[in-house]
Amino acid sequence: MSRRAAVVVLALTLNPALVRAQDLALTVTVPSADVYKGPSNVTPVIGRAPRGTVLPIARNLGSWVKVPWPAGPDGIGYVHVTMGRIGPPSASRPVTTTTMSPRAVAAPAAAPAPAPSPAPAPARASAPIAIAPVGSTSMGERVAPSGARATGTPVNHFFGIGGLAATASSGRTFGATVRAWRNSHLGIQVGFARETMTSDIGADRVTSMQVEPGVVYGLFDRVSDYIWIRPYVGSVVSFRRQTLNTLVPAETAAPSDNGVGLRIFGGGELMFASLPRFGLSIDAGYRRLPTPFPGFDAHRLSASLAGHWYIK
Repeated sequence: MSRRAAVVVLALTLNPALVRAQDLALTVTVPSADVYKGPSNVTPVIGRAPRGTVLPIARNLGSWVKVPWPAGPDGIGYVHVTMGRIGPPSASRPVTTTTMSPRAVAAPAAAPAPAPSPAPAPARASAPIAIAPVGSTSMGERVAPSGARATGTPVNHFFGIGGLAATASSGRTFGATVRAWRNSHLGIQVGFARETMTSDIGADRVTSMQVEPGVVYGLFDRVSDYIWIRPYVGSVVSFRRQTLNTLVPAETAAPSDNGVGLRIFGGGELMFASLPRFGLSIDAGYRRLPTPFPGFDAHRLSASLAGHWYIK
């Protein structure tokens, strides 16, 4: 009896039809679904799948699914879940993948169910649908939307707003930041912040309101199933208005001074497949700032943390 049970279990395990029946697939429900190189729409588009295409799911990443794509560099591609419906593959539209040249990929062919009759005629497969891959683009290139889009499609990571916090041994900084990536490498950012500096020789404080326009340069992109990281270097010019606040009441207005400083830094921006709109930036740098008040020297080394919510 045990031998018969072992044979049944082995047969069920090796039967590919039963194994495929339990797999999940993404059925494209929009006119055209972009297939990306990585689980982020800042990566290049390597192809498009028309409506009705059934793509086997190799891995579900939450907002993205990993699918076989022979035209891709690694034979895989990524499609956003809003581009289709996830479920078991339909029996009337089997999941198949045809390996072709990098210039064309065949989509699954639809086979209509045979008409009911005492002697059903064999199913006639329709001609395969050609999926035209898109030409190679540079890593991180912003791809313009093509065709109708479903609600909830991730935005291009072109323009983001958020907040920042920085620290140095001489004080703390909090404020807002705006970042825009012009292309795959060059970005522009502007920070608006308030810094408070203290002194070891007294209880007075210096507050600084600052505006810091600058540029960032992305070195390269590293994309995995769940995370995308872009190391960068950059530089900003710091326009500052500094005010000395004393504890002793004074009859005159608090002294203030305007100045211009410079900061250079390096760090990285992280994006997550499960939260595609959000970018987390961490960097450290060297700065040279004006110090108009004795005893309040801005420390040269600083570190900052910023988060950007990409709205476009």
